[in-house]
Amino acid sequence: MNAVAFDTHAAVKTLREAGADEAMAEAIVNTASAAAGADREQLATKADLAALETRLRADLATKADLETLRSELRWMLAFQAALILAIAAKLFGIV
Repeated sequence: MNAVAFDTHAAVKTLREAGADEAMAEAIVNTASAAAGADREQLATKADLAALETRLRADLATKADLETLRSELRWMLAFQAALILAIAAKLFGIV
């Protein structure tokens, strides 16, 4: 992990001069220090987001394709059911 140089004493001094009390200045500096020292490996890059977008778009296309297949399958099943009923009606003399 790359450490970021951060002068906490100077930061507290700057905040104090701006009107923050000692406790508030230290809390702000501690929070900023923790954020600066966060594990940068856990942050997403633009390349990470672009790769994720590509995968999501591929998944969406796949889902659209599946919905088309489901629709066609429903039509085929309905046609087969009608055909079976027509054959059964012919065999049993209903028509």
